[in-house]
Amino acid sequence: MNGLRGLLLACAPAVAMWAADWPQWRGPGRDGVSQETGLARQWPKEGPKLLWQVKDLGEGYATPAVAGGRLYVVANRGMENEYVQAMEAATGKMLWRTRIGNVGDPNQQPSYPMARSTPTVDGDVLYALSSDGDLACLRLRDGSVVWNKSLRSDFGGKPGKWAYAESPLVDGNTLVATPGGAEATLVALEKKTGALIWKSSAPGGDAAAYSSAIAVEAAGRRQYVQFLDKGVVGVDAKTGRFLWRYAKTSTGPANIPTPVAADGYVYSSNARRFGGGLVQLHASGDGVTAEEVYFERDVPNTLGGQVLVNGVLYGTNPKGLAAADYKTGKMLWMEETLGPGSVLYAAGLLFVHTENGEVVLAEAAKEGYREKGRFTPPDRPAHTRNREMAWSYPVLANGRLWIRDQDRLWCFDVAGK
Repeated sequence: MNGLRGLLLACAPAVAMWAADWPQWRGPGRDGVSQETGLARQWPKEGPKLLWQVKDLGEGYATPAVAGGRLYVVANRGMENEYVQAMEAATGKMLWRTRIGNVGDPNQQPSYPMARSTPTVDGDVLYALSSDGDLACLRLRDGSVVWNKSLRSDFGGKPGKWAYAESPLVDGNTLVATPGGAEATLVALEKKTGALIWKSSAPGGDAAAYSSAIAVEAAGRRQYVQFLDKGVVGVDAKTGRFLWRYAKTSTGPANIPTPVAADGYVYSSNARRFGGGLVQLHASGDGVTAEEVYFERDVPNTLGGQVLVNGVLYGTNPKGLAAADYKTGKMLWMEETLGPGSVLYAAGLLFVHTENGEVVLAEAAKEGYREKGRFTPPDRPAHTRNREMAWSYPVLANGRLWIRDQDRLWCFDVAGK
């Protein structure tokens, strides 16, 4: 009994730390929602306290992962050196750097060739994907390589014209990635070895888009849901069998936002102006059907993603921050002073990194927009590429807010007093 009690006590701090970390794309639940409390409810005019900043991180739109007192981020220098970098979360000090591959499709048009993917931290390793499709498992302690694969050469992968942008999904002992193409649109690998579990070929052999898969329990089975070039699809988690597709939200140049799922429904949206749609998943014989509930133009739909809180969907559309009823698509309010941006939720608050570089704090209130702070980080980089903006998502962990813009990374204290 004493041994069991000791084991529980020993495990408790690790569990508490993990709950406050941001170990993967869009946070602990892969949904842009943090369980943190005790955050500042209002920011001063100049913004929260800046703890540190890095001005030479390397190029990229990738957001950091934060776990165990460290920060992990993918960046690149030139077209032949895309790498994972580990840093002290408290200071920004670099600990190690490991090259994982090249930058994908450097001649893409319009031209935005640089790192895109967020590492996924799991136990004592992380998984990272280069924009050229090089998938690597690295040890957290020193960045040494455990195994690697190429989504292009190992699985006949077919990326979109802006290369790979996916953040790998870990589900139990399984790692899910999206090579794209007819041979293996999605793959499941043993996370410890990289060995193949299954390959899934979606009808039409979709190219990979720029989204990241999520695990969903719906219609009586566990599924992996991913936004591909020709629409949102679901495949059986055990076998990779193709189950359903919703194509209406795929109209446009780039399928980017990660789907949002709850209560047997899946929401997806295309970047910018084309709208968002909700489907309800139903068991049908030994398969699954996706029934459209609504498709609306002004609901949150930009590439900065959406968060679901108490039945309300928050995110931005081309005009600004917006809120809509998740299950009906009814617009609740819209604030047009922000423009498009990326959003996360914690403790009744929305943290928004706008495409124009501002950082905004607002209440997550269905009744209307209530701003609690707005500022612009210092020493922002010059955006020299055609129509390039601040596209990196915000990250929240342990009372700290990280904002990236190209080769700059800022850490702000957003804890309550």
